[in-house]
Amino acid sequence: MIRALIVDDEVHAREELEALLLETGEFQIAGKCANALEALKAIKRERPEVLFLDIQMPVVNGFELLSMIDEEIMPNVVFITAYDEYALKAFEESALDYVLKPIEKERLAKTVHRLKKSLGEGSHPDYARPEIRRIPCVIANRIKLINAAEVEFVRSDLAGVYVVCPGGEFYTELTLKVLETRAGFVRCHKQYLVNIDHVDEIVLQDNLLAQMQLKSGRCIPVSRRYLKKIKEELGL
Repeated sequence: MIRALIVDDEVHAREELEALLLETGEFQIAGKCANALEALKAIKRERPEVLFLDIQMPVVNGFELLSMIDEEIMPNVVFITAYDEYALKAFEESALDYVLKPIEKERLAKTVHRLKKSLGEGSHPDYARPEIRRIPCVIANRIKLINAAEVEFVRSDLAGVYVVCPGGEFYTELTLKVLETRAGFVRCHKQYLVNIDHVDEIVLQDNLLAQMQLKSGRCIPVSRRYLKKIKEELGL
């Protein structure tokens, strides 16, 4: 059985696709998600083999979601869309396939065939993903989008990952690795990333350790492992 995750902001569309997938006898539904942040949590938790992903979703669309998934757990992706003009874009993103709404059983059967072939070959999905310019953060029952350029630094602890900007600290489902590789932040410590544009000065300490003073007055640590790289980024 193929473990599938369905991501679509429309309840009816999620239920209809679930019924069609179960009818094939090939799938186990690992979950159904209404937005990108729900999907990120479900992907980390369930590790699906395939993501049936709606392109047009509010706040964070399907293409943006791809940028936010860790490389190691990236599933095969089948885009679901009601708009044919997105088809070419989907293939440029190297999706396994795309299916137009309303979904037809015959067309879905072709997708299943492609998926089984891909899984049988054991190849790991490798999608072209755009740079992350807006970071989705969770505030109670809302999703706040923070421009990456406004972020001073990112920190992690046992509670999760937080982006820090003039407006405060905000929890995000994105990992440090994703933010380092796709949002342009620089690693300065095992638990910290920094936006180089916000650095004011480096204060050198004993044992090749250091602190960075940011323009806002905040300070963050620099470990000896990353000190040389930080100096290079600052042209020192």
